[in-house]
Amino acid sequence: MTERDDITLLHDFAATESEAAFAALVERHVNLVYSTALRSVGGTHAAEEITQAVFIILARKAGKMLRRTVLSGWLYQTTRLTAANFLRGEIRRQNREQEAYMQSTLNEPGENIWPQIAPLLDDALAKLGGKDRAAIVLRFFENKDLREVGAALGASEDAAKMRVNRALEKLRKIFGKRGVSLTTALIAGAVSANSVQAAPLGLAATVTAAAAKWAAVSVSTLTLIKGALKIMAWTKMKTAIVVGVGVLLAAGTTTTLINKLHKITQANGIDAYISDESMNVFRKAPPLLVIQPTHFPRYQGVNGSDDGPGGKAAGRDRTIKDIIVEAYNFHTPRIIFPDGMPTNRYDFLATVPDPQRELFKAEIAKTLGYTGHVETRMVDCLVLKIVESGAGKLRPGKNVPVQEIDPVHGPARNALEYNYPNNFLSVLAEAIEYRLRKPVIDRTGLQKLYYLVLDWHWKSGREKNNRETNLNALKQAMIDQLGLELVPSREPVEMLVVEKVK
Repeated sequence: MTERDDITLLHDFAATESEAAFAALVERHVNLVYSTALRSVGGTHAAEEITQAVFIILARKAGKMLRRTVLSGWLYQTTRLTAANFLRGEIRRQNREQEAYMQSTLNEPGENIWPQIAPLLDDALAKLGGKDRAAIVLRFFENKDLREVGAALGASEDAAKMRVNRALEKLRKIFGKRGVSLTTALIAGAVSANSVQAAPLGLAATVTAAAAKWAAVSVSTLTLIKGALKIMAWTKMKTAIVVGVGVLLAAGTTTTLINKLHKITQANGIDAYISDESMNVFRKAPPLLVIQPTHFPRYQGVNGSDDGPGGKAAGRDRTIKDIIVEAYNFHTPRIIFPDGMPTNRYDFLATVPDPQRELFKAEIAKTLGYTGHVETRMVDCLVLKIVESGAGKLRPGKNVPVQEIDPVHGPARNALEYNYPNNFLSVLAEAIEYRLRKPVIDRTGLQKLYYLVLDWHWKSGREKNNRETNLNALKQAMIDQLGLELVPSREPVEMLVVEKVK
């Protein structure tokens, strides 16, 4: 059968749950998967478990395989990813041991090609492009002729020959950088003769039963499968991000998207981040994670950030502190920044599906060199409490969906500063926390919706002499209008501690 028949068998299995179709695939490729796993982990038991996990993953994805997929290449790469998940923290130690083994082998008299390249082969193949890697796997792991390689890759026999030769030359250069100087002919011969060995007897039947018949597997295998699927999903997303960033940065599209979002904000006011127009920009944007020096002059209209669906975000002309606030979703009063942080300004666009913003945080660590972790610290704070006999001043909210309206800053005396006609006290506490730059803890114990409208005037924060007067005015207004008070305290509070990446 040709390589394209693999996909036909796989789709037959997906459509009819044909055990025979899946068993044929396992029988054909089990040696490839087992040998790749064995080289990665070094133990037969672990290699068998990885082999089982890989074919279970294949069974789960059977109906989604594209017709152009080269199954040998897919199985090889999935085995590598699954093995990497299995090894986790041990992979670096193992690589060091492999390097030491390689060096000792090189010092032995006589030339034994395979021991020299075996510890380096899979890492070298990982550095090749997908089609080059598939060509090597088909030609030398499965010993297919060039006509079959070409058919699998959708190319002619001559094109397949050129691709195989180019891939071998790339391997030769990679090996050379690691201290192993060999010709492409020696590499081809060694890989063809040694890269695949027979899987243990009975492994194919065990794998087929687990993958095709949905037989019970161990907890460790299920954990392995789950971890491998996560790695595969991230690898796929990372490829899309890298390609998308390269194309869009070259076209200037990132700056255009950021500018478009902020023009919407500037035109529609402070609530623009929840507008349909702004949401549509996020929804239509490709998956991107970009943090770049700002392309905008200092202070150009609104310099804020926009929040979109699914953890997506964008901002222009922002500091590193601003970007950290956006990614970690912590109020500034609850963040401890290190001294001496740079004041450079950046634009950012994060449109990958990332509800918890873990990818965004990783990009900040990589590009800007800062990371954060949550830690409980004793800090000065304000506690929001009910004034004795003051609860009656709180008016119940309306029986309508919760509204979260930003504070309305009035230009005149007695301006309406906080306008939450239907919300929770915790929202008011957060708004005050943001204004006072100090953690505010809600200790009222009230969980109902209230009419939280506070009429008072906060003078400019730049007038330092007035800050204490303004704070006292706020406290008095809360007592008079809402029956609430802010009590100074020092308590344990969850803080985001920002550190420079070591």
